[in-house]
Amino acid sequence: MDLFTREEIEQIVVIERLHLYNRGLSYGAQAILRVLEQEGVRPLPSVRTINRILKRNCLTHRRTGYYPEDYSGD
Repeated sequence: MDLFTREEIEQIVVIERLHLYNRGLSYGAQAILRVLEQEGVRPLPSVRTINRILKRNCLTHRRTGYYPEDYSGD
């Protein structure tokens, strides 16, 4: 069993989030956790960690990416 680094876990979470969203499936932190568990990702991040990763990558609030106008200050 391979262990993943923090950076690799973050990339996997982002990819799975986008994959679930694009397939029209549930894409919240708990859904992502179930997928990671099924795929044998270790160490398995907590739901809170997954939420922090999604927020850090601007993947919250039903959005799928970074929207510059949200940060322009207008």
